[in-house]
Amino acid sequence: MTHGSRDALRSLALQHLSPGDAEKWIGLLRPGVRLEVATGSDDVVGRLGGLPALPAALEWPVWEGHGPLSFVASIDCAGLPTAAVDIDLPEAGTLLFFYFDGQLDDGEALVLAEDRESWAGARVLYVAAGEEVVERGTPAGVESYPVVPLTARLEMTAAEPWHPRIRDAFAAGAPLGNRYDHPVCSQEFLDALWEFDDEVGHQIGGHAHSVQNPVEIEVAEAVLDGDVSWDDPRLSEEAGGWVLLAQFDSEDAADMMWGDAGALYWLIRPEDLAERRFERAMFTWQCS
Repeated sequence: MTHGSRDALRSLALQHLSPGDAEKWIGLLRPGVRLEVATGSDDVVGRLGGLPALPAALEWPVWEGHGPLSFVASIDCAGLPTAAVDIDLPEAGTLLFFYFDGQLDDGEALVLAEDRESWAGARVLYVAAGEEVVERGTPAGVESYPVVPLTARLEMTAAEPWHPRIRDAFAAGAPLGNRYDHPVCSQEFLDALWEFDDEVGHQIGGHAHSVQNPVEIEVAEAVLDGDVSWDDPRLSEEAGGWVLLAQFDSEDAADMMWGDAGALYWLIRPEDLAERRFERAMFTWQCS
């Protein structure tokens, strides 16, 4: 994934693609909310780390048999430019993200998309606006991360050149083995994208910035129990049914390191997002 202003991305595309291919690629951009460390007079829309504010009746998320999850981030939906993104985010309320980060077992148990038994190791909780909440201390054995305030900036995001959405737009009729042989996958354009932007960052909505393969593919493979190849049309169809809810990069200021400079990702089906069924969000993580 690459992020930036629409004008900057159009200029980049026109330097390396034909006018027709450039406009087709620009048409596949999606708006996303970049979350950056807030400084000075920046409006704060959330934070990494600290302690979560939870309703009294809501229990701290636990992965049964392993222990409580660590609190990663809190996002105030009212502070996001929800009208400008193309996913149905709540206009108010708070999203809370939790993850079993290995503090309790020195990283022995991993939360993996392909391991259904580990799915309870990552959770998204939604607290509606107006609910009475209280700041909750961390359970025994889990230390909170340092608080890092976040500010929001709307940008356009581009999918990876080998993302199913890009492949279907540029090489839908090509033989299975040639579906990555299209202009957006050319080495020249790949190098240009890398030089333009190689930062994962923190983000709500838009195209995910995957560290490795598209995270939508990982989630689709997990949902389909891994019994598919990359050329299987079922995989593309399933991957197209998921959107990025949030990604959180490794962050020095919060003492967060996900594997080897990796990132955490939560994806959700649009219909589940619209109905606020955040318990159905899928998690994956990647590192270099």
